[in-house]
Amino acid sequence: MSESYYIEVAVNQRNHDKERICGDMFLSEKLKDEQRVISVLTDGMGHGVKANVLATLTAKMAMNFSKDKKESGRIAEVILNTLPVCSERKISYATFTIVDIQIGGTTHILEYGNPQTIVIRDGKILNLEWNTVVTTSEKVRSDELAMCEFVQEKDDRILMFSDGITQSGLGSAKFPMGFGHESLQKFILDLVHNDQKISAQNLARKVVNLAHLNDNYKAKDDMSCACIYLRTPRKLMLFTGPPVDRSKDAEVAELVKNFDGKKIVCGATTADLLSREWIEPIIDEPTFYPGFPPTSKMQGVDLVTEGVITLNAVAEILDTYKLSQTLTNTPPDRIIKMLLESDEITIVMGTKLNKSHLDPTLPTQFELRRTVVRRLIGLLETKFLKDVNVIYI
Repeated sequence: MSESYYIEVAVNQRNHDKERICGDMFLSEKLKDEQRVISVLTDGMGHGVKANVLATLTAKMAMNFSKDKKESGRIAEVILNTLPVCSERKISYATFTIVDIQIGGTTHILEYGNPQTIVIRDGKILNLEWNTVVTTSEKVRSDELAMCEFVQEKDDRILMFSDGITQSGLGSAKFPMGFGHESLQKFILDLVHNDQKISAQNLARKVVNLAHLNDNYKAKDDMSCACIYLRTPRKLMLFTGPPVDRSKDAEVAELVKNFDGKKIVCGATTADLLSREWIEPIIDEPTFYPGFPPTSKMQGVDLVTEGVITLNAVAEILDTYKLSQTLTNTPPDRIIKMLLESDEITIVMGTKLNKSHLDPTLPTQFELRRTVVRRLIGLLETKFLKDVNVIYI
C-alpha cells in the first residue's frame, strides 16, 4: 500500500463478433512484499479458442518472467521461441504489452506488436522516451520490441490496447484505414477533460464501447482496453461482530466514528453496540429481499445489514464475480458495490463467539464469521487487488 496514491487496475473486453471466447488475455498481479503491480495484455492472432490459448500462454509466461525480474530482451526471446509462428510471414502468433510498476518509483513498459501504450498526466499525453531493442529468436525473424521507463506520479493514467481498438472501423467510409492511434488519444483526452475523476473501469469501458460502435456493433476483432489509474484511495470500513471484552465497546465505537471513509456494519449485535455508544437509533428499511434479512439505517453509517449470512453470500458472489456482471439492490450486492468501489478496506472484526453460529440446523454453506471474513479478505486481495487491513478486537 502506498501512502500517496492507490493503483486502480481495470480491463474491459469484447469478443470478436459471434465468438464466445476472447482471443485477448489480461492478467494483473500485486506483489505486496515487493511493492510492485504487474499488468500484462496479450493478443492472440486471429480469434476464438486458438487465439485465446496463444494469448493465455503468452500472458502467463510474461507475468512469470516479469515477477522473476528477467531482463526484457530475455523475456521476449523465451516467449518468441515458445510460441508457434506463422509459416508464411514468420511472425509470432501473439503480441503483448507488459507494465511493471514499482509503487512510489519507476514504471517499466515492454511492448511487442500491440498498439503503443498511452500515459496521461495533467490532462495531456506524456511523451515517453521509447527505446527499440532488436531480438532474434530461433523461430522468428528479427523482431523489434519497444521499451520505456518513467517515474510515475499521482493521477497518472496508463492505458494498454489490443489492435481491435485502433483498427476498429477499418474499411468503413468514416475510418477506411481504421480508427487509428491519434484519434484514440484525442478521444481519451476528451473523456478525461470531461470527467477528471473518471475511474479506470469506466475509461476502459468507454474506449471499448467506441471501438464497437466504429465496427457498427459487429466487432471485427477482439477488443481490449486495460487502464491503470494512480489516484487518491477511496476508503471503506466494514465492522462485524462485537469485541470479546465488552469493556472495549466504547473504544471500537470511537474507532468506527472517527474513520474517514464509507462504513458498513454487518450484524444486529454489532449495530446495537454502535447505537448504544453513539446514542443513535436504528431504523429498519421497509424493503424486503427474499432469502436475506432486511437492511437498516443509522446516522454515521452508510449501510447496516445482518451479519454472517449476508457476508457468506457476499463471499459466494465475489468468488465467481465478473466485471460485466450486473448487481442488484439486495443486501449482499449493495455490500459488493461498496467494496468494489473502494480501494483501501479496513475490516474490524469482533472475536466474541456467537453461539447461534453453532446451530446444526443452519444450511451447510453457512460459515462462521471468522472463516467467511478470512475468505472475503483473500478474494478482495488476490482477485480484486484491494488493500485490506484487518483489526481483531
